[in-house]
Amino acid sequence: MGVENFTAAPGAGTRRAKRARVLLAAKLQTPYGEIDARLRDLSQKGALVECSPTPPQGSEVVFSRGPITVPARVAWSGEGRVGLEFHYRIDENEMLVQLKRVSNLQARERFRRPGIKESASEKERALAAAWGVQVGINISDGDF
Repeated sequence: MGVENFTAAPGAGTRRAKRARVLLAAKLQTPYGEIDARLRDLSQKGALVECSPTPPQGSEVVFSRGPITVPARVAWSGEGRVGLEFHYRIDENEMLVQLKRVSNLQARERFRRPGIKESASEKERALAAAWGVQVGINISDGDF
């Protein structure tokens, strides 16, 4: 997924820090061992992380994403998600710097569908478009 722009979290109440919605791999070091996690939401002050098992509320953890590690407290825990409160503010852009934007041409080359020829006939294009409708995707001339 990558990163969406930093926004005020909906329903955040008194939260003042802007948050970035993301979907990135991360790790939590807990007193019970290391847990693989998914970073879903990030701000200077904390993060929303999906993981299983979930550390209990109030426990101390170390959040890791790439080369960055941050000590944190589990502010809340429930249903496969935890809210982390970092012990100090972070530069969230530093953590997300690896996610540079690519041009449309680069993205098209990177995510080209395998098996679709560069020069497809009209019949092949029509067949691909019909198949796309059946499986719920839009195949346009830009895909060839």
